[in-house]
Amino acid sequence: MNDDLPVSNILSCTWIRIGVFLFGLVSVGLGIIGMFLPVMPSTVFFLIGLWAFSKSSVRFHSWLYTHPRFGQSLRDWHQHRAIPLKAKMAAVGLISLSFMVILVFVAQAWLLVLLGAILGAVVVFILTRPHNISDLRRQSP
Repeated sequence: MNDDLPVSNILSCTWIRIGVFLFGLVSVGLGIIGMFLPVMPSTVFFLIGLWAFSKSSVRFHSWLYTHPRFGQSLRDWHQHRAIPLKAKMAAVGLISLSFMVILVFVAQAWLLVLLGAILGAVVVFILTRPHNISDLRRQSP
C-alpha cells in the first residue's frame, strides 16, 4: 500500500466512488491516447486520473503512482511541483503554435486578447515551476 494515500481519502459513498473511479479510468485512457497524438496532452490526464484514483482505489492509485513510465513525473509533480525541462519546452512550444493558428483563424480582437491573456498566464505558470528535479530531490528531507 502507498504511504501517500491514507485510507481516509477514499470516498465512502459507493456510487460516487465508482463514478470517480470510472472518471479516473477515462482520464488515464485519454492520457495514453495523448502519448500518441501530438495535439493532446498526456500528463494532465494522468494527474487527473491519479487524483480520481486517490479518492476511489488504493490499488489503482498505487499502480499509477509507481508506474515505470508515468510514475516518476507524477511523483515529481506531487512531491516538488516540478515540470521536467523537456516537458516545459514542449508545452510552451505547442501553446505558442496554437496561439499562432488562432491568430490566423480568429478575427475578433477581444477574443484574441482574452485567449492571449489566458495562454500567457499558463505559460508563466509552466515556466515558473522548477525543472531541475535531481537538485530538488537532494534538498528533500
